[in-house]
Amino acid sequence: MQAKLSTMFQSLQVRNYRLFATGQLIKLIGVWMMFIAQDWLVLELSGNSATALGVVVALQFTPVLLLTLLSGRLADRYDKRMLLFVANAFWTVLALAMSVLVVTGLVQLWHVFTFAALLGVANAVETPVRQAFVSELVGTPLLPNALSLNAATFNSARIIGPALAGLAIAAFDVGPVFLVTALSSIAPLVNVVRMRPAELHREALLPRDERASAKVIDGLRYVWARPDLLLPMAMILVIATSLFNFQLTLAALAKTTFHTGAASFGLFSSALAAGALIGALAGTGRRSRPSVWVVLTAGIACSVSGTLVGLAPAYWLVVALLPPTGFFMVFFAQACNQRIQLGTDAAFRGRVMALWVLVFLGTNPIGAPVIGWLAETYGAGASIWIGGLVSLATALLALAWQLRHSGAKLRFRILPAPRFYVTPVE
Repeated sequence: MQAKLSTMFQSLQVRNYRLFATGQLIKLIGVWMMFIAQDWLVLELSGNSATALGVVVALQFTPVLLLTLLSGRLADRYDKRMLLFVANAFWTVLALAMSVLVVTGLVQLWHVFTFAALLGVANAVETPVRQAFVSELVGTPLLPNALSLNAATFNSARIIGPALAGLAIAAFDVGPVFLVTALSSIAPLVNVVRMRPAELHREALLPRDERASAKVIDGLRYVWARPDLLLPMAMILVIATSLFNFQLTLAALAKTTFHTGAASFGLFSSALAAGALIGALAGTGRRSRPSVWVVLTAGIACSVSGTLVGLAPAYWLVVALLPPTGFFMVFFAQACNQRIQLGTDAAFRGRVMALWVLVFLGTNPIGAPVIGWLAETYGAGASIWIGGLVSLATALLALAWQLRHSGAKLRFRILPAPRFYVTPVE
């Protein structure tokens, strides 16, 4: 057991990565608390409008749609450590300003809209840089483990953050939650400064003068010419757009379908994240690039489980179905991420990961308003199961394409039922 745990958390033995992961965990706990508080605040200010909630999510991710590819170019040209510091500093200033508005009671709905859009600008710069920076922290041999631990960190925060937010909102209202978010965002700033640049793994990158000519279009052409990268990109594009909207749909499900409070929304989010954490840890032992069949199987399982959540008629059944849904969501997303990162040349990694962030997060401005409208028109449950069926159709089409492209065949064999014999005893 000790040896297995040592292997599972091997990347944490690297000092720079340990600082990175610790800072991210502290910040992300605050971020998830802020997400819960923000969603609850929007519902209060808008009269329980799921459409307004969808608009906020769309505004938050529109800059990701518009700016992410340019950020990937920056990541391939400039010091990723410095870019991370600047993006996180911008986030801290935004969070402090928003917390002041909420605590003083001056906040209005348009303030939340503006904050969400500016927050998206910070995310558009920070996320692709952070994704590409991981390989410089640990090097290629430990990259699968580090990526899985990143997902584990994210989902640990997603368990702790919503649970704390639900309790904090019930006890103190939303203002203190925004203040905690602002304070927690200081941790990654401090830890980025404490990193040792000499210990970063940058030998695989091109010299600076060659990186200066990096173009966005070259990254797009690189992915287009690689079917092994294009398939997971296409799958995550549709599935993330149609199904990965639980931040929006679970809030509507808790408040409008089951008529419960912030604590129940926190329970839904924590149940989803608990399964997601296990899914992230399940990939920590991986030392090589996952196969396309792992990606396809996980995508199908994710789609089926998400559909069942939307169809669940009872509160307790939703809580029971969310952990396996979270497990397959993260297992699928991580398999796609690892397959893309481990198959990409270092010189293109920033731009390729920017494209990954674009299809994974940048489609929210399109998907969130549609899902919000479905939730408001047909119910929160319907918005989930419709997204699940769209995702399932996509995963099955991807499976059919891969079978045709590779020449492989599926074979099903039904085994005979076992027979039991009773021997009489004289």
